[in-house]
Amino acid sequence: MFRLAFLASALVLSTLPAAAQEQPTLTIYTYDAFAADWGPAPGLKAGFEETCGCTVNFVAADSSIGALRRVQLEGDTTEADIVLGLDTAVVGEARATGLFAEHGVDTSRLSLPQDWSAPDFVPFDYGYFAFVYNTETLPEPPTSFEALAGDDEDLTIVIQDPRSATPGLGLVLWLKAAYGDDTNEAWADIAPHVLTVTSGWSEAYSLFLNGEADMVLSYTTSPAYHIIAEDDDRYAAAPFTEGHYAQIEVAGILKSSPHQELAQDFLSYMLTPEAQENIMMTNWMYPVTDITLPKGFAPPVPADEALLLDADEVTANKNAWIEEMLGALR
Repeated sequence: MFRLAFLASALVLSTLPAAAQEQPTLTIYTYDAFAADWGPAPGLKAGFEETCGCTVNFVAADSSIGALRRVQLEGDTTEADIVLGLDTAVVGEARATGLFAEHGVDTSRLSLPQDWSAPDFVPFDYGYFAFVYNTETLPEPPTSFEALAGDDEDLTIVIQDPRSATPGLGLVLWLKAAYGDDTNEAWADIAPHVLTVTSGWSEAYSLFLNGEADMVLSYTTSPAYHIIAEDDDRYAAAPFTEGHYAQIEVAGILKSSPHQELAQDFLSYMLTPEAQENIMMTNWMYPVTDITLPKGFAPPVPADEALLLDADEVTANKNAWIEEMLGALR
């Protein structure tokens, strides 16, 4: 009997490593702030792993554009199942790679201020670009690009590189949407106030918080973090008379993923109230479904002040518009 019991125990133990190996790993490429300990990733990982019978692995790049570049280089050999954090400014470029599959997710619960949908990308949050400032050190901030480029020679801003960071590209599109053919002149006027151009958002925001610049390119929702998480109401987003450019963040499933159904389940999970609240309170962006905004969150920009260029127009002209911006800063 002892020998039979021993053999039975040995058989059970010998199967445990194989069973563990059968649990799939869902790999998600995203940007550094999303994957950070204080970002949405830890909560999303824990919530989804409760029911998926899988392991979720977030892999951080310095930006969402960096994540896209990585899967382009890796091609079909990539370990990524999902790229998360692209936005409406780069979905045309991402789609042109041919790397993304149709998501098959029910998006009927979406509630977006702009009429936007796609068969291959699922929105998970949205926001509006804005310049954030400290009300104590800058009590009268500029409230337009014209005022930003005005007579205050000492006013400095920190922005991000449009080739590597979605906020930087957002600023390029914001100016283009506001000024059209006169954008080059607007850039020439703004350029003297640019203290530096960082590769990503985190670096730029840190410079601002350290007092290196008067304003930083960020989002209208950024002050909500300081108000809710830090009980600090010194920071605000300057309302610009030209309006504010919208950013809708999306996630897409790669065709090469061996876990198509699991990836689809994760994108569906991101639209649940639990996940949407987590994203709202850690990524500090607006939810894409109807959940209540907490006190401290500014209401969304009114529809008539929200700017968004056509995706095909952006794809066709983005590189030229970026060169226009870089030329003004040289």
